[in-house]
Formats: sequence, structure tokens, C-alpha cells
Amino acid sequence: MNTRKKGTRYEEQAGVFLNANDIRDITYNYRTRYGEIDIVGFDGDVLVFFEVKYRRTPEAGFAAEAVDARKRYRICRVSDHYMMMNHITTDTQVRYDVIAIDGDHIEWIENAYDYIPKRSGN
Repeated sequence: MNTRKKGTRYEEQAGVFLNANDIRDITYNYRTRYGEIDIVGFDGDVLVFFEVKYRRTPEAGFAAEAVDARKRYRICRVSDHYMMMNHITTDTQVRYDVIAIDGDHIEWIENAYDYIPKRSGN
């Protein structure tokens, strides 16, 4: 199975998990020239940007560890674009979560990281 198909499979698994946990208005694979956000949804009134990571075995590290500073920065840039394009006001509460899938275990890490402001000159 190629990497994109595998990613889609686990993003869909995460979406089913999130839907069962009352996340609504789920959008998959929001893409811009800055990058991609795997899943966007609402937890009550909170807009949540989800990064989904999968690791088959711990030899490659744990899934949650794969969301490094560079990836978090890119997700924040894409979230800015998402909010602008969807006319979501800056007073909307936003959260950045990670869905870590290690083998058959799914872990939902709420508030995995804070918003990273845009660097000057970028």
C-alpha cells in the first residue's frame, strides 16, 4: 500500500473515531500551498485542527512524536488560510489536536500545541 493510501486509511479511521466522540462538520485534507491539515472539525463551539499520525511499530518512534515544530508551524499557516476562506472570526476558539495511532491504539491528544504566530518576513 502506498503512503498516500495508507495515510487516507488512517485519517478515515481517525474521522470515524472523532465522529463517535461528537466532533461535527468534519473536513478531510484541507490543502493550500502552505501545506495540509488532515482533519478539521468542531468540538462544541471550538474549531479543532487535527493532525493524524500513524506508526505500525515503535521502532520508528511513536506517532505523536512525529508532529515536530516545523509541522506545527505549517499547520498554523494552513489554519490561518482555512479560517480566512471560511469567514471564521478571530474570536472563535481554536485548538490544535493530534490523533496518534500506534498499531491498533488510538490516542487523542487535545491541546497538543499552541498556535504559532507567523514569523516576520514569511
